[in-house]
Amino acid sequence: QVQLVESGGGLLQPGGSLRLSCAVSGRTFDWNAIGWFRQAPGKEREFVAAISWFDPSTSYADSVKGRFTISRDSAKKMVNLQINNLKPEVTAVYYCAATSRGAATTKERDYHSWGQGTQVTVSS
Repeated sequence: QVQLVESGGGLLQPGGSLRLSCAVSGRTFDWNAIGWFRQAPGKEREFVAAISWFDPSTSYADSVKGRFTISRDSAKKMVNLQINNLKPEVTAVYYCAATSRGAATTKERDYHSWGQGTQVTVSS
């Protein structure tokens, strides 16, 4: 079983930067990639980015390419999501999730374990 705990959210101003972290625990053969999703108010949860646990593969939603960067620290079992040039549309609850289907997996149903989420609010 995989446990995931997100941290790093908060209330931030436009133009700033933010790093979200996801602490992963559990048996490493239960997943081979970690993804980030987000759910904005009144919208469905959507894929943001994912990273393979065993190779450098990453994937991003088109809407975040160039502003979001996903990375991992395998020794610490952490996956980070760096968000630069914050804009109000970034406001959402951000979730990390584990999958055994690889970093190219963008569908929510293919992720079997989820964290509780961390709120990110960008407002002046």
